[in-house]
Amino acid sequence: MARKTNDTILKAFRGEETDYTPVWYMRQAGRSQKEYRELKEKYSLFEITHQPELCAYVTRLPVEHYGVDAAILYKDIMSPLPAIGVDVEIKSGIGPVIDDPIRSIRDVEKLGSIDPISDVPYVLETIRLLSEEQLDVPLIGFSGAPFTLASYMIEGGPSKNYHKTKAMMYSEPETWFALMDKLADMTITYAKAQINAGAKAFQIFDSWVGSLNAADYRYFIKPVMERIFNELQTENVPLILFGVGARHLIMEWNDLPVDVIGLDWRISVTEAREMGITKTLQGNLDPAILLSDWNVIEERTKAILDEGSSQPGFVFNLGHGVTPEIQPATLKELTSLIHRYSQK
Repeated sequence: MARKTNDTILKAFRGEETDYTPVWYMRQAGRSQKEYRELKEKYSLFEITHQPELCAYVTRLPVEHYGVDAAILYKDIMSPLPAIGVDVEIKSGIGPVIDDPIRSIRDVEKLGSIDPISDVPYVLETIRLLSEEQLDVPLIGFSGAPFTLASYMIEGGPSKNYHKTKAMMYSEPETWFALMDKLADMTITYAKAQINAGAKAFQIFDSWVGSLNAADYRYFIKPVMERIFNELQTENVPLILFGVGARHLIMEWNDLPVDVIGLDWRISVTEAREMGITKTLQGNLDPAILLSDWNVIEERTKAILDEGSSQPGFVFNLGHGVTPEIQPATLKELTSLIHRYSQK
């Protein structure tokens, strides 16, 4: 008999009425769980993602332990880059490191294209395992957005100011737009493969695009995002866009063919609605709050739920990802609180 899936979060993504506010957490797969930490003593992130049964186990853990309403595939936004010719290593305590960064149009022209079936079969097999056998909640697939991926490819790793990235964008627009097109093609192909394998929703992380002002976003980024989301609309799954420090960009996002806008903690749900955001909203408890006393966590969570429940179309999440210091017991109790308090 087919397993019945709890589709509450899909209804919320589509702006429909739900019996309670659904919740999932960015970076919920791994980070603070004991079982995950034990695995990370043996395997790197890429080694885990290359083993579908192990990767499915890590993806499934928070659903089983916390009772969240969706799973998020365990992998990294860097996962598809080796397929197009980018040699990336995720170093502990640093993040993604690329020793041969993009410096010219010739570097962009050397980039290949992705064939998910041959290049990332382990990602697709993980999704199939989870979708067909192991989950009773929807699975969310994801990818990085062109700007955020480009920032690593140009800077060579994490950056605080994105000076090299912006310099290329401003001074070498031909190179910039060529890179955007390459990454857009990769994102579309990669996303469609995940959806076809069984992902029921898809989130694009444009984590660092908040470093741009609205005018530059409109000119250098928005057209490529419109192309990506227009292409993905044909897949008929909810599409989510999230970035950090991007309050000044959310009206631009509201124009895009997305279903859900993820908020960080710098803007409240009420403020977003008052600005004219019509999409479903997702967010937005500051992860640092989860290191506070429980009475603080409860007060802040209830306040967000009160704002989110003012109209249909709200999904609870954090304003960024789970950090390693956050206790699994706290996330379990938080999930229970969200479900209890929002029950209609």
